Amino acid sequence: MSYQAVHWENHLLELAQQGLEEEFSEEQPGSSNVTKMDVAYAHCYEITRVHSKTFFMASSLLPSEKKRAVQALYAFCRVSDDLVDRYEGDMQASLDDWHRRIFSIRQNLYLPDVPVLPEIQPEVENSQSFFPELVALAWEDASRTFRIPRLYADQLICGVAEDLSKKRYQNFHELATYCYGVACTVGLMSMHIVGYTSEDAIPYAIRLGVALQLTNILRDVGEDWRIGRLYLPREELDAFGITEEQIEQGIVDRKWKQFMRFQIDRTRNLYEEANPGIALLDKDGRFAIAAAADLYRGILDKIEAMDYQVFNQRAHVSAMGKIRRLPGIWWRIKNMGE
Repeated sequence: MSYQAVHWENHLLELAQQGLEEEFSEEQPGSSNVTKMDVAYAHCYEITRVHSKTFFMASSLLPSEKKRAVQALYAFCRVSDDLVDRYEGDMQASLDDWHRRIFSIRQNLYLPDVPVLPEIQPEVENSQSFFPELVALAWEDASRTFRIPRLYADQLICGVAEDLSKKRYQNFHELATYCYGVACTVGLMSMHIVGYTSEDAIPYAIRLGVALQLTNILRDVGEDWRIGRLYLPREELDAFGITEEQIEQGIVDRKWKQFMRFQIDRTRNLYEEANPGIALLDKDGRFAIAAAADLYRGILDKIEAMDYQVFNQRAHVSAMGKIRRLPGIWWRIKNMGE
């Protein structure tokens, strides 16, 4: 099946391709303490287990080394995101410090007794605190082991930083570029961990990343609005006759339902268009990636079941609902081509 890019993807494909041009040193970490590394990976495991039930379930379907690398990736992304969304202080300075810390550790692989960055207390009481230095250590080891291009991590942090200054998006092209920074980069880094057969997998990873982030956006309209953000494209809101005042008041009327159906249909199409890329991944990673995509896609069904009331409810798939989906996902990918 040949892949046909559409206009909004061309720039994103260029960004992704730049990462493949990076050269890697064959030098391995020095005499880093194995116990410290184990602690670092265990911390990433706990962050993933507590904060993302879907990502945790999907990652558990991977072989052990790939599983812990993917969980280090999740923890790296979570710390980056929470320095913008949850950290109390100078968010830009903290994000810049985190950015420097992530990449300076390549030259000086160590774990200080006291974290240089303060621990991050998540919003949910009694949930897992983040110790950035532990996450940085595990992420460095994972990115080195699986030769993950630094550029993708750079692009992710720049994408996350956009939330500090940009609160509105004029059109879908702008929004897709944002989705690339905060989500497609995660897919591209995951692709290096899972393993892939050719660069033909890249456009599929991009479409899946956009689909996953659009799902987040549609689920979190009310939550995002309360912190001053609106990711829905203005041009599309205008086309359906929806104002920001309507969103502020949480009005679910015929126009809003039509708008949400349009958004969900496009997102589902992106999931479908991304699906052939699963066959381009290494066999031992296909089930995990297919599960992550399908379980997240289930959120769209829940939004419909809630009659598009996303202003004061958060759609989610229950643990049992996720488990019920797994056999069908496994059967679907079982006979994918070599």
